Amino acid sequence: MSVVLITGAGRGIGAATARAAAQAGYDVAVTDINGDAARSVAEELPKNVRAIGVEHDVRDEEAWATVFRDVERQLGPVDILVNNAGMIHTGWARDLTNDQHRQMVDVNFFGPMYGTLEAMRYMKDRGGHIVTVCSMTSFLPLPGYSSYGATKHALRSFINTVAIEEHASRVAFTLVHPPGVRTEMLEQEKRDPSAVAAFAEKSVGPEVIAETIVRSFKKRPLLGRPAEIVFPALGGRFQRWVGAQARLMRLAMPFVLASGRRALRKG
Repeated sequence: MSVVLITGAGRGIGAATARAAAQAGYDVAVTDINGDAARSVAEELPKNVRAIGVEHDVRDEEAWATVFRDVERQLGPVDILVNNAGMIHTGWARDLTNDQHRQMVDVNFFGPMYGTLEAMRYMKDRGGHIVTVCSMTSFLPLPGYSSYGATKHALRSFINTVAIEEHASRVAFTLVHPPGVRTEMLEQEKRDPSAVAAFAEKSVGPEVIAETIVRSFKKRPLLGRPAEIVFPALGGRFQRWVGAQARLMRLAMPFVLASGRRALRKG
């Protein structure tokens, strides 16, 4: 059975994806900066598949090659990489520290960039699939999400460009753009008044995103043409279009903020 390596899988979308992948019969390498959390998720997966938990900081570029080797030694060659690890600091850009801005860039952009580069080297002969969890903020300039959104814009551009560059290779690419997902991260955002815009769209459970990610494993896009999955399917496409129109976004923002406030009041 194919081997899936999932980053940031100690909780949230990553943990849900590990469970969904195991239910679908994949062997799973659960990695997380919190090694205990990664091992705990791996231990609870069904016993009919093989699973390991690995402590892994995606910001450590040298560690990526070691992780791929360790997973291959214990489970076999990695067929699918899921770039999922991410973090957030919400707030007006001027109110965040330089360290907070830099931390988001390091985790949300450089982490999956290092992983993608290592996966391409690793998969160049036998082929593989790189699935990257991005965000609807890669299309939408949302107040309170300046650097977070910027990292997702950059990540989307990087993956799309690499897919074109690698069109002759045997590596396929998929981008998944979730809306707000009911995780600890979203609970953190709820406590910040500056993050209200994100709540204008109805949130979804991590299992919804996980099931979509796992389904994408079998729907390999054409080489050189990365698949992009947006949520919700119709509304996400509309948001993608509006987000590209800066003037429209400025006009729409008062309505977006009002909708977000109403949603938070309703709980």
